[in-house]
Amino acid sequence: MDRGQRLAREEIEALVEARHGEPRSVLGYHEYPSSKGDPLSVVRVLEPDAESVEVHWQDEPAESATPLTRLHPAGLFEGRLRFRRPVVPYWLRVRYRDGSEHLRHDPYFFGHELSDFDLYLFGEGRHHRIHDKLGAHPQVRDGLAGTRFAVWAPNAERVSVVGPFNLWDGRRHPLQQRGSSGCWELFVPDVGPGTPYKFELRTRDGRRLLKSDPYGFAMQLRPENCSVVCELGGYAWGDAAWLERRARFDPAREPINVYELHLASWRQRPDRHPPFMSWREAADEVIPYVVGLGCTHIELMGVAEHPLDESWGYQVTGYYAPTARHGTPQDLMHFIDRCHQAGLGVIMDWVPGHFPKDDHGLAHFDGTALYEHEDPRLGEHADWGTKIFNYGRHEVRNFLVSNALYWIDRFHVDGLRVDAVASMLYLDYSREPGQWIPNRYGGRENLEAIEFLRDLNGTVRHYHPGVLTIAEESTAFPGVTVPTEHGGLGFGLKWNMGWMNDTLRYFSLDPVHRRYEHRLITFSFVYAWSEKFLLPLSHDEVVHGKGSLLGKMPGDPWQKRANLRLLLSYMAVHPGKKLLFMGAELGQWHEWRCDGELDWALLGDAGHAGLGACLRDLARLYRELPALHASDWDPAGFRWLDLHNEAESVFGFRRGYDGDPAAAPLVCMFNATPVPRDAYRVGVEADGMYRCIFDSDSPFYGGSGYSRQGAARAEHGGREGFPWSIAITLPPLSAVIYRREGP
Repeated sequence: MDRGQRLAREEIEALVEARHGEPRSVLGYHEYPSSKGDPLSVVRVLEPDAESVEVHWQDEPAESATPLTRLHPAGLFEGRLRFRRPVVPYWLRVRYRDGSEHLRHDPYFFGHELSDFDLYLFGEGRHHRIHDKLGAHPQVRDGLAGTRFAVWAPNAERVSVVGPFNLWDGRRHPLQQRGSSGCWELFVPDVGPGTPYKFELRTRDGRRLLKSDPYGFAMQLRPENCSVVCELGGYAWGDAAWLERRARFDPAREPINVYELHLASWRQRPDRHPPFMSWREAADEVIPYVVGLGCTHIELMGVAEHPLDESWGYQVTGYYAPTARHGTPQDLMHFIDRCHQAGLGVIMDWVPGHFPKDDHGLAHFDGTALYEHEDPRLGEHADWGTKIFNYGRHEVRNFLVSNALYWIDRFHVDGLRVDAVASMLYLDYSREPGQWIPNRYGGRENLEAIEFLRDLNGTVRHYHPGVLTIAEESTAFPGVTVPTEHGGLGFGLKWNMGWMNDTLRYFSLDPVHRRYEHRLITFSFVYAWSEKFLLPLSHDEVVHGKGSLLGKMPGDPWQKRANLRLLLSYMAVHPGKKLLFMGAELGQWHEWRCDGELDWALLGDAGHAGLGACLRDLARLYRELPALHASDWDPAGFRWLDLHNEAESVFGFRRGYDGDPAAAPLVCMFNATPVPRDAYRVGVEADGMYRCIFDSDSPFYGGSGYSRQGAARAEHGGREGFPWSIAITLPPLSAVIYRREGP
């Protein structure tokens, strides 16, 4: 070699010590000018523990191989290839000190693929498909199958990909740094789908970290935690008609009735360990069950990979990896496809508010607070023992927005229920004075998180009109569901946590005490139309000693079931979309246990089976009657019929629009005591016959069948400002619904 082509000792040492930031500038194939005509074709290889290395062009016989010269005892070799055009990949024949021999292609033959424009957009936080660039992507280059690895780790001294293909040795496949972008990449031939891998990072202070891939599309089943090379293609979707309808979906006018599902504890397979159902099994069992309940959507808990079952999927380590508990990514695609073909939308729980501290995860990813804040007053959730994303960092915001689009693009999800929004909005969330840092204006609002949420919602709506974003938000933060162009956060729906808390408090009271807490019912209507609300009775209300929904109800077993039917009926007709956690339809006595399955044996009990029948009829009415779903966010579709009878704990309201045949008014009345009310007079807007279309006390639901009244005729002499009235029977602990049917 000419002196100008020789490596400096410092560069050799950086290579063999695995701290060289740009290994491809030295390793691999290089051409140098020559005074004798054709350029010199030089190959350099770093192969620890190698005794010798030979090289030859891929399309030439092995006998033409050229031995490389050892430059360093640690396994750095160099030599020349015959100059040729066109250049093709070459073979390396490596003999090791133990006598074994390995034939492989050189990853440093291949150039980079991330474009300058990709890196620019990522640095700006506006690369909405960065998941197609970072991570592990199987591909074919120059006729060779392999995987391109890329990762963002701006503060690492060196990044390598490690796996069984290189004996988990970080010296063998160090990635190439891409300038000042903080990104590293390398194409590794002969590594394909199914291969476990991690990134080994050398920090500036000399530590070595082993991290799973933040953008990895699959991970091993816990307790293992490697990322796995995964090909997401190959699934033939059959939901084109659904997606076309979804683009025109108007949640203001459509029913949304959600069944919240934790598949790992819905039904289990005791003959296998661990006993998880697969997504394909769920397609055969869950979908017809939920369709039979009359729901419009399934909300999936724990979709993204998480190491701890007891976190229920809310401490995510694999944001781009469907959990291995239930099968492959294609299995999840199959489940969602089948949901769509059955008329069910799919919402997934999504967790951009925090992430766990597991060593293999995002925390201190490159040895620094990269995805999180360094200052614990900004970067730690003391309640949950987790890290908070740094929403002010462009690349972190890009990671999250791209992740939201990934689940919609690749898996066709119809909505994202965004977890713990309140904790994102406020810097002092669950913190005492001195434990938080005010924003630049001295306030408590997290301005960077607010901007991220607006960016998220605006971007999702831009690419996917009809897809819902739903805020689990428990404060009075203004404009959560106001469009971003009008200054709001831009969510499609907000969980009505106030309604949930007040309602459960009211129904947990002994009926004799409800007269003193009547405001728990009436107060929700003061703010019912301030946001686009969804009414949740979620998993959070049936864990940690709170008891099951049925267990919260007062009285003997019959009264408990009657109270629960009353509660579910009230929820069904209250303005707002609906969400109910699995198991409520069975009337479980015990609270939810994430390590067991639902108490399916209860279906053999007539009283419990009646709860399911009641829910199915309520769902049918909600779905079929525009009065119950098309005016959810319009106060004109609601009017009190009986507001002030706290003494008897009776209340009622009208849903729908007078004079609109498509959303004809419904009379909805509730008796929250075990004392029946005969000939109870209720004001109505119009003359005519009013027919009872629902009675939660029906024997079919396990009720007493107290009322035999099928209809009531309107009479002159109204109440509460109405010109007409009807006299109806209110059974004990019941809800009844009447509909006007002609003059």
